[in-house]
Amino acid sequence: MITIQDETDLLPAIHDGPFEQPMWQTFLERLRQRTRADSASISFRPPGPQSSTIHLLAGRPTHPDVARLYQTEAWRRDPLPYFELREERVYALSELIQPRDPDHARFRREILAPNGVDAMRIVRLTEPGGVSAWLDVIRSGADFTPADSALLSRIAPHFRQSLRAYAEIERQKTGARMAAEVMARLNFGWIRLDARGTVLEESAEAANLLQHGAGLRRTRSGQLIASDPQVDRKLSAALRGVVEGKSAQPRALNISHDPWVDLLLVPAAPDPASPTPGAAAVAYIQGDNRSLADRHEQLAE
Repeated sequence: MITIQDETDLLPAIHDGPFEQPMWQTFLERLRQRTRADSASISFRPPGPQSSTIHLLAGRPTHPDVARLYQTEAWRRDPLPYFELREERVYALSELIQPRDPDHARFRREILAPNGVDAMRIVRLTEPGGVSAWLDVIRSGADFTPADSALLSRIAPHFRQSLRAYAEIERQKTGARMAAEVMARLNFGWIRLDARGTVLEESAEAANLLQHGAGLRRTRSGQLIASDPQVDRKLSAALRGVVEGKSAQPRALNISHDPWVDLLLVPAAPDPASPTPGAAAVAYIQGDNRSLADRHEQLAE
């Protein structure tokens, strides 16, 4: 069962785990101490096709010779049916390793025994997005108690929630990286402006375009202006129209032909949680920081 002390020590550490470095380290160490285990660990593969398995450990590390043997070839003979374990059910080592099976006996002799693994409890969890994780505690000597198994069973749903949060954060990061790569390749960026046209926030791509002569620049007071006076008057008029609500439609402006730069001005959606809640408009900017002559030379090459 989960005691009041467990609720104070274990549960907050589970939910804070994704934000630690290494992740879930506090939780694993407290779980190890609570179950009197030699080590406690979490293994999982983050979302994404190129992800490698992450193994998090507190307590006694795997013996270097055993780790080397497992990584080079013994992993192929690992008899533990990791993906066949029923979710949230706590398994004992005696349920998974059959002494009369020669392959099991060899694995125990080569991997488990040299590493001092006499007793283990393991539980598998899968978050809604499909990421599976295995939480286990290991010790040499006496077996774990039914209370230890009950503790793992009770905390399993909490760990699954924490794993779900972690997996969603990683998916959002992956999506953001992909979007950033696309924006960079298309030379596309954004600038958040207040009602006076002062730059409140900008993307890296927009900053790069402004820095390399995109026909736009910031004044000392931080206002966004066009280098061409005629274009600047159009930009000011478009901003006033968006801010004052005279123009419900986005306003598209060609800022420069050489280098080519286009700008789309739209009202900023109210967002109190934004780092720049005072934004009145967003300018989406796309263009090139190279001149026509530069592009012609590139094409010729």
